[in-house]
Amino acid sequence: MEAKTKTIDSFKLHAKDTGSADVQVALLTERINHLTEHLQTNKKDHSSRRGLLLMVGQRRRLLDYLQDTDLARYQTVTKKLKLRK
Repeated sequence: MEAKTKTIDSFKLHAKDTGSADVQVALLTERINHLTEHLQTNKKDHSSRRGLLLMVGQRRRLLDYLQDTDLARYQTVTKKLKLRK
């Protein structure tokens, strides 16, 4: 829970922001990284693999939205999360 609040604090746009696209991408990235580590050791966990693929797709859609609406925010989010080079 502390990691989640820390992530929200570092990506929020204003004081009460918990659901902007920036925050959602950051939280999804955190969950994706955790699940990727889990799947390295548990190769036959297919239900978690499906969940991972759904999360990756959701993050991709949010990033596409950010790229279309505000390119500067997209670039800062991807640079902070080290998603693109």
